[in-house]
Amino acid sequence: MRLTHELTEPVRAFAAGMPGAWEDHPWGESVFKVGKKVFVFFGILDTDDGLRLTVKLRDSHEEAMAMPWVVPAGYGLDRGGWVTAVAPADTPIEMITGWIDESYRLVAPKKLVASLDRG
Repeated sequence: MRLTHELTEPVRAFAAGMPGAWEDHPWGESVFKVGKKVFVFFGILDTDDGLRLTVKLRDSHEEAMAMPWVVPAGYGLDRGGWVTAVAPADTPIEMITGWIDESYRLVAPKKLVASLDRG
């Protein structure tokens, strides 16, 4: 896979660094899971359109949906608070990693979230 967007590598490294996180490739796409649960979908990574990701948000859901490049996730995931973003290159990395952190905390076991808070 060609990783062309400048946010891709640091954001993927952030997701990989979450406690118990591991990468999977269902449907030929890149996702990060904790246990058997996905906390971030990256989709197909060889695009120049921007960094595409799908995350579950609760606290920052409204803020995210106010961005013109964020839409409700498809496949019925939107009912669970999932959003899909195609973040332009000038998107602050702290915003994207914050969304990944929030998504992780919503799906990860409490024990792993507690270890994240201690670290």
